[in-house]
Amino acid sequence: MICKPSLAYSVFVVDVFRALDDETRRLVLDELSVRDGQTLFEICSVLTMRHGLSLTRQAISQHLGVLESAGLVVTERRGRAKFHFFNRDPLSEITGRWPSRKTTPP
Repeated sequence: MICKPSLAYSVFVVDVFRALDDETRRLVLDELSVRDGQTLFEICSVLTMRHGLSLTRQAISQHLGVLESAGLVVTERRGRAKFHFFNRDPLSEITGRWPSRKTTPP
């Protein structure tokens, strides 16, 4: 099988699109974009209070794991706490693939 590398998606890009396919994960990224560096407890609290989501900590932790695998979330341990940060680099790589062109009206 022969394919053109420029037309093929890398596994990385596919993981990003799959991670963004879930509404809960998009809400998590929205909340991290508002205030970066939140713990699991803080993320669970915000999702419950602002969005009315009643998911378990384990469910949110699994969503964070998917986001982390896709490179959209990076973590940092400080003592016993684990802080989550929104990494915009994967999204920049995707948007860089299709540069915007200025179109002129006919």
